[in-house]
Amino acid sequence: MIKPNIRTTIIATLAIIPVGVLIWASLRFAPLSVAEMQTANLSELARLPGSPDATLPTPQMVPQDSDPRSLNAAIPFFNGKILPAPPYRFRGSTADLSNARDCLALTAMAEAGPSDQGQRAVMQVVLNRVRHPAFANSICGVVFEGAERETGCQFTFTCDGSLSRQYTLSSWAASRQRAEQALNGYVFRPVGNATHYHTDWVFPWWSPKLQKIAQVDTHLFLRWPGYWGSVASWRKGVNEREPAFAELMARFGSAQLTAETLPITTPLQADMPPLPADTPKVTGGAVIMRLPSGKANFVTVIPSAGADSALVMARKLCPDAGTCRVMGWSDRNLIPAALPLPPASRAALQFSYSRDPSGAEIALYNCETYVGQAREKCIPRAR
Repeated sequence: MIKPNIRTTIIATLAIIPVGVLIWASLRFAPLSVAEMQTANLSELARLPGSPDATLPTPQMVPQDSDPRSLNAAIPFFNGKILPAPPYRFRGSTADLSNARDCLALTAMAEAGPSDQGQRAVMQVVLNRVRHPAFANSICGVVFEGAERETGCQFTFTCDGSLSRQYTLSSWAASRQRAEQALNGYVFRPVGNATHYHTDWVFPWWSPKLQKIAQVDTHLFLRWPGYWGSVASWRKGVNEREPAFAELMARFGSAQLTAETLPITTPLQADMPPLPADTPKVTGGAVIMRLPSGKANFVTVIPSAGADSALVMARKLCPDAGTCRVMGWSDRNLIPAALPLPPASRAALQFSYSRDPSGAEIALYNCETYVGQAREKCIPRAR
C-alpha cells in the first residue's frame, strides 16, 4: 500500500501557477468529511498542514460499523478517458539496472503477491512516481522513500516488518522478468498514470481527494486531480544511478534474508567453457554453454516472445537424430557452467527441451512467465 506525498503541495505551488496553487489549496484547506474524521486520529490530523517532511498517514480501517468496501464503492471512477503512461526505458549501467530491477521486483511481490496483473500494475505506479516531481527520481529511491521514518514510508512494506518475508527463487525469477520488461518499455495500460493505490478493504481518508481511475485485483488506483495528476507535470529529470539494493536491504531489512531467498546477482557461469565452432546461430535468445557433442545446451530465452520462439531455437540446436537437450533461462546470471543444475538455476529454469533417440520431443515451460500453457506443458516446481 502506498500513500500520497504531502510535499507535493509545496512543489506544486512553486512550479505551477496558478493551477498548482488551486491544487495545493484544495488539498490543504478542503474540509474533512465525516469519513475522513473517522479514519484519521488527532495526531495525524495535526500533521496535515505541516512542512515538506509531512506525509499522509497509513490508511486506517474505519470503525466496525462501517464497511470499507461500500465506502470505496460509493466513490465513482473517473469518467474521462484514461490514457496509458508513456513507456519507461532504463538507460543506466548494468549494475544500476540490476538494482532497479530488484527493487521493482520486490515491491511487486510484497504488494501484489503472485498475481501477474497485480504485479505489473504496482510496477507501473513505481515508474509513474519516478517521473513525477513529487517523488524520488530513482526506482529504489521511490520504493524506499521515507522508510527511515516509522510513519513516513511511502510503501508500507518497507517499514512494517514485511521486509523479513521470504520468497521462493521461482517467485523472484517471475517478478524479475516482469520488472525487466517494465524497465525496457512495457506499459501496463489499465492503470494509466496512477501514482497511488490502496486495497479496497481499507478506506484511507485521503482517497476521496484523488481521482479513482482503475481497479486491478483488490487494489484501487488513483491520481491527483488536474494538472498535478497529468503526465504534463512529469518534467523532472530521472536519475538512473540507483541506490544499492543489497545496502538498502541491509539497512531496512532483516538478517533472516539470505542468498537463497534474495535474487541472485553473482554470475554462476564464471568458468563457462568457450562455445564450439559449430554452434548454430539462433534467434530469440543466445547460446551460452554447449557441450562439444551438442547433446546439452544452455541458452537464454525471452518468455515474452512466446513458446514457439523457444521451441524453434531448441530444434535448431538439435537438428540430428539422437539424444539432445536444451535448457533456457531469462537471466544469464543464473546459467550454470555444468550439470547438475544448482538449486538456484533449477528454480529459475524457464524452458526445458529434450529429445530421445527415437525422435520423441518433450518441451516444458515456466508457466508463470510463459502464460497460457496447458498444465502438462509446465515445468514441475519443487515443493
